[in-house]
Amino acid sequence: MHTMLEFLTLRQARDLYNIDASLFATNGDLVFANYYAAQQVAQRVSAAGTPARAADLNAIGLIHELAHVAIARYRATRKANVLRDALDHLHDAIGEQEVEAALRTFADQFPTQPVYRGAISPIQYLNGSTNGTPNREVVLEEMLLVWLANNNPAFAPYRALFDDSALRASTQYVPMMAQLPGFFDGQPRVDTARGAFSLFSALRAPIEHSPFSIEGQLETIRDVWAGLLGDRVEVLNRLLTGIDIIREEGRALLPMGEGPRPGAISDDNKRAQPPRFDSAFFTEMGGGTVPPPAGRSSSDGSSSAMWFEPEAYTPDLDWMPNVVLIAKSVYVWLDQLSKKYGRAITRLDQIPDAELAQFARWGLNALWLIGVWERSPASATIKQRMGNPEAMPSAYSLKDYVVAAELGGDAALEDLKARAWRHGIRLASDMVPNHTGLDSTWVAEHPEWFLSTEHPPYPSYSYNGPDLSSDPRIHVYLEDHYYNRSDAAVSFKRVDAATGAAQYLYHGNDGTGLPWNDTAQIDYLNPVAREQVIQAILQVARQFPIIRFDAAMVLAKRHIQRLWFPEPGSGTGIASRATHGLTRADFDKAIPKEFWREVVDRAALEAPDTLLLAEAFWMLEGYFVRTLGMHRVYNSAFMNMLRDEDNAGYRRVMRDTLEFDPQIINRYVNFLNNPDEKTAVEQFGKSDKYFGVCAMAATLPGTPMFGHGQFEGLTEKYGMEYRRAYYNESADQGFVSHHERVIVPVLKQRRVFAGSDNFLLFDFVSDKGEVNENVYAYTNGLGAERGLFIFHNHKATARGRIGRSVAFARKTGQGDEKELVTQTLAQGLALQGGANRFVLFRDQFTGLEYLHPSDELIEDGMHFELGPY
Repeated sequence: MHTMLEFLTLRQARDLYNIDASLFATNGDLVFANYYAAQQVAQRVSAAGTPARAADLNAIGLIHELAHVAIARYRATRKANVLRDALDHLHDAIGEQEVEAALRTFADQFPTQPVYRGAISPIQYLNGSTNGTPNREVVLEEMLLVWLANNNPAFAPYRALFDDSALRASTQYVPMMAQLPGFFDGQPRVDTARGAFSLFSALRAPIEHSPFSIEGQLETIRDVWAGLLGDRVEVLNRLLTGIDIIREEGRALLPMGEGPRPGAISDDNKRAQPPRFDSAFFTEMGGGTVPPPAGRSSSDGSSSAMWFEPEAYTPDLDWMPNVVLIAKSVYVWLDQLSKKYGRAITRLDQIPDAELAQFARWGLNALWLIGVWERSPASATIKQRMGNPEAMPSAYSLKDYVVAAELGGDAALEDLKARAWRHGIRLASDMVPNHTGLDSTWVAEHPEWFLSTEHPPYPSYSYNGPDLSSDPRIHVYLEDHYYNRSDAAVSFKRVDAATGAAQYLYHGNDGTGLPWNDTAQIDYLNPVAREQVIQAILQVARQFPIIRFDAAMVLAKRHIQRLWFPEPGSGTGIASRATHGLTRADFDKAIPKEFWREVVDRAALEAPDTLLLAEAFWMLEGYFVRTLGMHRVYNSAFMNMLRDEDNAGYRRVMRDTLEFDPQIINRYVNFLNNPDEKTAVEQFGKSDKYFGVCAMAATLPGTPMFGHGQFEGLTEKYGMEYRRAYYNESADQGFVSHHERVIVPVLKQRRVFAGSDNFLLFDFVSDKGEVNENVYAYTNGLGAERGLFIFHNHKATARGRIGRSVAFARKTGQGDEKELVTQTLAQGLALQGGANRFVLFRDQFTGLEYLHPSDELIEDGMHFELGPY
């Protein structure tokens, strides 16, 4: 948002702080054409020994300017000649000569540009006019605002800029100002949100309501001056932005390590928040007109405040529901294979067929290769300089979307792909849509595709370190304070080697912690940049049938705006972005359609045999599959809540999902760890709890995902910059064998459990009629096959029965209308009654078989006694 903020400045202050003459308007006001100008002045004032905050100076200029707007509107709508009458009143009360002397002294001490340069004298200025208004009236108005500024406790730290001490000592300035409250009491009043005020009282109101807070005064202006400022959206937005800048600068002053900003989604909690589908959640997310979940009403009895999230699933192809994914950090895996087979294995085409055959025997049919793309050399340089001499570039700081040459390039990938497919295994790859490496091909060739500024976001930033660029066409410099860990700058410096032109590109950032300092943030308001990302996605789809999108949630429209173009008054965003805020209407014009919806629609046309999987958190899981159309989405709540044994919480997530839309549940990717988390062994151990939760992942609808080394019981968490494993560990054969006994047989029956059409979740009810929330019981099936799963995720003993499912939403056939229904265990297992009918159960974990009379199960359900885990 372009702003032009100003306030009149003392002659001595201009000289003392050596403020650039270009920052002054003709009338002598110090003008902040943008926030950077305020930062420059703050830096000069601070350098002279008076600590100054640019946000405060920006706000002082805004308050001064809005006071001028208020007076101008008063003259236009209440009394045009109010300042002329005020001068006449002062002549009568103080004396014309005394008033003239005070005006002349003021014009000299707070000079316009011509007076400051000596082009005209103060008296010559007074005898002139500005835009048809006599300059004596102009000076009186400025004098009133200077008097208010000097009597504003919140402005006290900056009084040197507009100090009226000399004016007080040498003129009748104080008696003149003392006359004005009484004069304005006799003039037409203005209506405000807090009643009718004289103009003088209205101008004083912010000081009286918040004497020691500039932010509080802006809030008072917003609330009280509405009648004075008129119904002007741009004025309100500038007020809200001024408040945001103050809050943002306050956050920026926090030392590194003091945690996330207030209201942010913390890095620790960003994955732990479970998805929600209750009406209160939709209300929190914003406006819209979608009806509440079936059988429920919104909390206020109305659905008008709910976020509009229409149903727009992308259909699965026949192979997609049966995917079982295993992750492998490529370079670490190759190192481990080299040790295992006693020979150098450094390329994709050297991966032994025996490994692929092993995956197939385990029921794993999709291999996620983490880190196959050409990475940013600058990323490795940064990590090595920061203390890891063996670090390679991060897998998520990319040079380009070409298979790394040292992995064998495209030819090696095609060889592995063909051999994997002979074992029924599809390959998966990452795509990193939010950012590139800071020395990527795109940064070199198309800096306009990235978020940048012409000046450093903060004047304190300096970029004097080594050139990190691997491309001779550009120079790239990290902000200096990264190297001593005293600050985490939001931008880096890019210099065009041919022209010397400098730009300051933002680092990738999700707002939860520190910027990702080896990345460059793509500008998603740039339609050309968006199209280039889509083209890169389609290129990846031509090589991999499964694509995992890294940090996909940051590119939902609501988060693009929240982080980079925050709505005025929202108080959110990446540091330094408050001045780049946009109203929702302007933002929607710039990016009318959800980026991910566009990706999904294009992929359906141009790469239809591709499964799109989103790493998404922040309670957007359902939105990503149901509205944006992703085939699959991470379900981190599964890992976090089962690990912590928040069983009541997770069963509530399952119930809410089923009541809202059961199709969501078979779009989840369930896992016990992922590459960003602690290993499964560290989180769940190696005993019954681990295998119970692992069996849940294998039998719930959706897609099971196994981490690198999870089957083998490995304990090391591999960093994205690791070239090798640092722990000297090998597979725990007993652990592997137990997987093969209890998990692999279930994985090989994924078709029975993968969908949600026949999925039923049951309450486990004790003899006392109480629901035991620690027990998970559900049935599922495909065709004539049925399966029952029951697991007690707690260390105690549990006794009870299952008989009737929890409610789930079912379409009535009348458009999108849904109803809540339940079914019995007998219905879930497709049982038929009769005196001579029996049901044979085979326990997949013990191999034991049980025979039950069918009528008994139909009438009474099924009883269990369950030990710990």
